Amino acid sequence: MTRIAAVHGVLAPHRHSQREITDMVARTCLPRGTDRRVLDRLHHRAQVTTRHMALPLDRYPALDDFGTVNDAFIDGAVRLGTDAVGAALEAAGLSPRDVDLLMFTSVTGIATPSVDARLVGRLGMRRDVKRLPVFGLGCVAGAAGIARLHDYLLGRPDDVAVLLSVELCSLTFQRDDASTANLIATALFGDGAAAVVACGARRTAGRGATAGEGATTAAAGPYVVDTRSRLYPDTERVMGWDITASGFRVVLDAGVPDVVRKNLAGDVDAFLADHGLCRADITAWVCHPGGPKVLDAVAESLDLPDGALDLTRRSLARVGNLSSASVLHVLRDTLAERRPPAGTPGLLLAMGPGFCSELVLLRW
Repeated sequence: MTRIAAVHGVLAPHRHSQREITDMVARTCLPRGTDRRVLDRLHHRAQVTTRHMALPLDRYPALDDFGTVNDAFIDGAVRLGTDAVGAALEAAGLSPRDVDLLMFTSVTGIATPSVDARLVGRLGMRRDVKRLPVFGLGCVAGAAGIARLHDYLLGRPDDVAVLLSVELCSLTFQRDDASTANLIATALFGDGAAAVVACGARRTAGRGATAGEGATTAAAGPYVVDTRSRLYPDTERVMGWDITASGFRVVLDAGVPDVVRKNLAGDVDAFLADHGLCRADITAWVCHPGGPKVLDAVAESLDLPDGALDLTRRSLARVGNLSSASVLHVLRDTLAERRPPAGTPGLLLAMGPGFCSELVLLRW
């Protein structure tokens, strides 16, 4: 089985209260003269108290074209990505030259050469490191990325693979767009990154490393037992982007919780049953914090016990939804604060554009 050797999460440098961000959005996204009461109500219902942003708040009104926005994404992604991968490798007791595969995922900006290519020299990785940039998975990519690392390491059990997620969601907020979808996005999403170091079955992580702030150590990492992907038909317009002259315009349908209620329980039960398990056997649910209504739908459809999603809800409140990086932050917090009993099963899950879900069965 694949071993998760370390998880490290970082946040964008500018931290602000939800009220400060709401005021910035009112100035930047609402057309002049628009009543802001709907905006205030949506931001309050998001249950987010603080978020981290890639830029100072006074920079956002000046982001008037997609090229300027995307340049800010590349700069921020390289800086946060370097910090996240470097710290995760140190926590695992490994050096950048130990990495055989570097996977990079984001849905909030584009770059060629890709961000992973820009990190290889900065971090001192080998020239023959394999790279896999992934775009378009959105919020599901943290879970899907771990699953794809596992697929790779099954075939190369002596290797070390790293997943890097960087999401600078604030850079996608649309100016002069008072649509409900845009206002909800500006209420929920924050900026951050996370890196996961995974080792194949015949590879052990380094010894003697001390995890820094924001990281887990190799000793705490779970095994990946199995994964499952599910894609739901006729849901392409539930979540995603419309690519426009001004950048990424969010597609966010109010029916997302209904899709969760219709599909998630059956998929989880079938996946667990294939391993002789049921929901009651799971000792920790590592869930992506999509938003309050989505989390309610997850808890209700799976009939989860009280408190099962507390770390996920806390992450949403403290930093917002970090898209693909969020579930990795929740995984880090689970290992650091509520480590399940050794040998017990856990489930990591996320959902995203497609519409789809990704399930990762863990053994703590």
